[in-house]
Amino acid sequence: MQHEVLLELKDVRRSYNSGASAVEVLHGIDLTVRRGEMVAIIGPSGSGKSTLMNIIGCLDNPSSGSYRVMGQDTLNMQPDELAALRRDFFGFIFQRYHLLGHLCARENVQVPAVYAGVRKSKRDQRACELLTSLGLEERVDYRPAQLSGGQQQRVSIARALMNGGQIILADEPTGALDTKSGQDVMRTLQELNAQGHTIIIVTHDPRIAACAHRVIAIEDGSIKSDTINEQVADPFALQDEQAAQSAQATQASGKVLSEQPVINNQWSKTWSSHLDRFKEAFVMAYRAMLSNRMRTMLTMLGIIIGIMAVVSVVALARGASERIISNIAAMGTNTITVYPGARMGDVRSGRVRSLTARDLVALQGQPFADSVSASVQTSSLIRRGAEESNATVQGVSLDLFRVYGLLLKSGRIFSQSELDNKAQVCVIDDNTAKLFFPTEDPLGKTIIVGKVGLRIIGVLAPSDSFIIRGEQPTIFMPYTSVMTRLMNQNYLSSVVLRIKDGFSTPVAESSIKRILITRHGREDFFLQSSDTIMKSIEEATMTFTLMISAIAVISLVVGGIGVMNIMLVSVTERTREIGIRMAVGARQSDILSQFLIEAVMVCMLGGLMGVLLSYIVGQLIMHFWPTIVLSYSVDSIVAAVLTSSAIGIAFGFMPARSASRLNPIEALSRE
Repeated sequence: MQHEVLLELKDVRRSYNSGASAVEVLHGIDLTVRRGEMVAIIGPSGSGKSTLMNIIGCLDNPSSGSYRVMGQDTLNMQPDELAALRRDFFGFIFQRYHLLGHLCARENVQVPAVYAGVRKSKRDQRACELLTSLGLEERVDYRPAQLSGGQQQRVSIARALMNGGQIILADEPTGALDTKSGQDVMRTLQELNAQGHTIIIVTHDPRIAACAHRVIAIEDGSIKSDTINEQVADPFALQDEQAAQSAQATQASGKVLSEQPVINNQWSKTWSSHLDRFKEAFVMAYRAMLSNRMRTMLTMLGIIIGIMAVVSVVALARGASERIISNIAAMGTNTITVYPGARMGDVRSGRVRSLTARDLVALQGQPFADSVSASVQTSSLIRRGAEESNATVQGVSLDLFRVYGLLLKSGRIFSQSELDNKAQVCVIDDNTAKLFFPTEDPLGKTIIVGKVGLRIIGVLAPSDSFIIRGEQPTIFMPYTSVMTRLMNQNYLSSVVLRIKDGFSTPVAESSIKRILITRHGREDFFLQSSDTIMKSIEEATMTFTLMISAIAVISLVVGGIGVMNIMLVSVTERTREIGIRMAVGARQSDILSQFLIEAVMVCMLGGLMGVLLSYIVGQLIMHFWPTIVLSYSVDSIVAAVLTSSAIGIAFGFMPARSASRLNPIEALSRE
């Protein structure tokens, strides 16, 4: 089996559609190539020799007939199975070199091994050894643009040998080279053949064909002759003669051109191998983005604007919600207020007068009540000397200040005896103190409310509580004094309770309802809790946030469409690169993952930049407009970045899929 049949073509035909008809380029090709042969396929331009070479290299499929590689019929093979043959058995040397311009020589040589799942350390070692053996030890880190034509072709040869190169296919290998470089390349191919590689050369130059032991002439899609070149030594005889000493000779000369398979099939199937391939795809995508910086930034722009809009809107809504909830919390944590009537805004509530001081006493003794206060409210004109102003007068119990967390700046609150005796005393807020006593201490002074003189016994500290309305003065009096001296009524406007910590608000509400229904004989009241208010505000804020976010998401969709368009352009621009990668063994999944990773990276970076820009803009807004508060949350930021990644996957999949399904031959022919 030393010289077994490697390639076998039987009645192979290849047709292409041309308008409404089909044009047959190859007409029933029968060809056998044995291991270790050096074969030249010669013919004029348009004879079908390149088409035959593409079929032999599994870059193209025959329209009919049979083609076997090492006994395997390729006719019904899937694309990834054909890629495995190109990766593990074939090595391609192209007339135009087909090197990747953004990779150095060493990295170009490594590409087939990346797709074969070879460890990076082994890839590096193998690539450097191959380049050194080809006289490029000082050019391993040079990019193709920095190399001469002959040097680029030697890099191409090293790449063909990276995974062993059992069968080397050379398509016009000297066509773009000067005479000396061409001779060097042919000498290298002859050395490889002598070391056991099967060499197939496609050429139109009889001088190149004369270097092969076997010459096949093709014309008009048919083989015209298949002859042995007697002037070239039989490669089989040379190989048999050198077999015993090949290993020692290779080591002594430092040559590593002979077939040295580097593929570890066991390791290539492990998770480590898949991770390594993913890392390489990530690096390739990153380099592609760097090489097109402006296009990448323009692609990101839509994502940046969309993410910034979404994050800013959520932060604005969150900040507004927190501020409102903070204001509600300032009125008293976990409070329940009892109002007469059926509901808020009930026009009949003014005629419901069943809420009395006895209800207040009944509620004060309940285990869930931390503090309870009556409330009777009116508006009145207050005067001191020549100064006068409209003010809100609150008739309250002693506990109101605890219920709403109001703190004294100076003085005291009224006592139980003052409450019982309807005393003419009051506690004023900071607004009243500033208006009527801008330069003196108000404690002990008298102020006229309506026609009643009140002695000031306390001044409240500034507060954001809702019962102190803006800059309007607010006076707090015993509710008994307000009911008898100002309003002449015997019923309460409302009763407010602060629930003890640890008690459930719904349970407390149920208890209050039961007590008051028992006392009144009917449900002529309704309850409103701070917990309910907070939930209503949170629901309203959430609705507002979702509505505005939905509008902002439109910009994300537009950005995603931009990503898809740019990626489609990128696929078009890089079609030749895709063809090169497929020719050296890239699977469809490898191409798909590379372009998909690129799309996701663009969107993720755009998302992160959008979040950062949103934060910077938010800080500027809060600096110049302190009344506007933006509150950023980790959840919204993570969601934004994940959303941008999802957009990259969703809108990048179609271009990536389009790239992975390109025909290798069509892709390679693009310039």
